[in-house]
Amino acid sequence: MTRARLSAPDASGSRSRKVRLLPLCKEAISAWIDDLAPSMGAAIAYYTMFSLAPLLVIVIAVAGALFGTEAVQGQIAAQLSGLVGEEGALAVQGLIRSASEPSRGLIAGAISIAVLVVGATTVFAELQSALDRIWHVPERAKPHGLWGILRARVLSFGLILGLAFMLMVSLVVSAALAALGTWSVTLVPGWEAMLQGLNLLVSLGILTVLFAMIFKFMPSAPIAWRDVWTGAAVTAVLFEIGKVLIGLYLGKSGVNESFAAAGSLVVLLAWVYYAAQIFLLGAEFTKVYAHAHGSVAAAKAQAATQETAHKAEAGTDDVEGTPRGLRKPSEAHAALERKDLIVALAGRLVVAAGFVMLHSLLNGKRRARPDRHRRGRS
Repeated sequence: MTRARLSAPDASGSRSRKVRLLPLCKEAISAWIDDLAPSMGAAIAYYTMFSLAPLLVIVIAVAGALFGTEAVQGQIAAQLSGLVGEEGALAVQGLIRSASEPSRGLIAGAISIAVLVVGATTVFAELQSALDRIWHVPERAKPHGLWGILRARVLSFGLILGLAFMLMVSLVVSAALAALGTWSVTLVPGWEAMLQGLNLLVSLGILTVLFAMIFKFMPSAPIAWRDVWTGAAVTAVLFEIGKVLIGLYLGKSGVNESFAAAGSLVVLLAWVYYAAQIFLLGAEFTKVYAHAHGSVAAAKAQAATQETAHKAEAGTDDVEGTPRGLRKPSEAHAALERKDLIVALAGRLVVAAGFVMLHSLLNGKRRARPDRHRRGRS
């Protein structure tokens, strides 16, 4: 009788493991409202306005070392034009030029790099705070003290380097698709539509990897890879749909004309705010999926099965019980050790990227000096 009792939950559990999208979406929206996502999105948008220029300067410096600064700036300008329009893209380019002004001297250059890194990682610190609230991370598990702050900043900068790598991949793929389209446009009819579809799939893939990295490494709690991929893919699809809808709304609402000279910055702020809402909704979906079908659900089922087996061995028919923990201490400790190794690797990448940015800034200063001398002579 004991075996029959223990096998029945397994059969029902196999039926419950089927992913039903609609209940997950309803629960994610409910959690999005309960966690005050609109307020968190406003904070993310505010910090993004201060971090956007330093973030893009670092990305341009790292990716430009391989592909050239002009090519990277052109790719970023094209992406920004498609997202926030020509005026918003021009506003961002102005911020980038102001933030990347060459400094005089080695010490000033090092200080400017430190300011850039701190400014660029500020928005990631806010993202970490938002994700910790979504995952209901206890206060004792959050980083504290100077080491905790430095650890979070190093991890944030590692994600910035990951963003630069994703941009380099996008540059290579875009160049390959453009070359393929030029070569085959006269040979295969309708090939342009296929290339556009392929470009969309590549964009979704890059966004999925980027969101998966953020969902995996930014929260203070250890999260399994199996939990983030589905949520990252859903977030990428929502982001692609949302950016079209946001663009239509901002184009028809007349926000730019209402704020006159500040219209481009207001459009950029509004776009970042709505994009942050999409990101937070995707994070809520990731959490809901993990609790329903991911590692959290598996940990609950395993703990319940072990407790049922212990009670069956003890000769009791009470099979109800709530597991005290979702992870074994050894598993949580191993996950934290892996995260520390990743932080150490990100620290080494920070040092290498710092040298690359310092070299780029010093080269920019050397190029700027002849221009100033020419202007003075004229």
